Amino acid sequence: MAMTYFKRFRMEIDLIGWRDPAPEMPPGYAAHRWDESLVEAHAEVKFQSFRYEIDANVFPCLGDRDGCLRLMNEIARRDGFLDSATWLLEYRRFGEPNGTFCGTIQGIEDAYGLGSIQNIGVTPGHRGRGLGSILLANALRGFRAAGLRKAFLEVTAQNIGAIRLYQRVGFRKVRTVYKAAEVVYA
Repeated sequence: MAMTYFKRFRMEIDLIGWRDPAPEMPPGYAAHRWDESLVEAHAEVKFQSFRYEIDANVFPCLGDRDGCLRLMNEIARRDGFLDSATWLLEYRRFGEPNGTFCGTIQGIEDAYGLGSIQNIGVTPGHRGRGLGSILLANALRGFRAAGLRKAFLEVTAQNIGAIRLYQRVGFRKVRTVYKAAEVVYA
């Protein structure tokens, strides 16, 4: 095991000037606002979204199913947790009674009155359909409805696709930070 540092960007968006793109939901998908009964579904989507990604090295709990459940429970119990900024996406084939959860985002109002996006994840089989934009738009609407003026997130610098998505939505880089993590080298 070795200690390494991951370069991350803090990105912010001004919610007052943000123009809601109102992205269209693809056929078969539905968005579910936070409900306590969905905590395990959020955790499973988080695990499926991050377990093979670099962020599972930066935050080891994201690469572990039980770690994702603990993390999701911790987020939901935090002061400032906003159900209006926490969403779960589901895909259901036409005519099938049960769907598959495939996207998650969580939002918190931090101690400074800013919207903090905790995690956004889309499972690999559902990427490339605009679901990340939909999750972000839902969370940002929730922050704005709560009266927040700005929102932020952090992203690992190597996650170019996520950075492009955040920039398209209107986020801008405001700071570079470094996260220390122990990494196992094979």
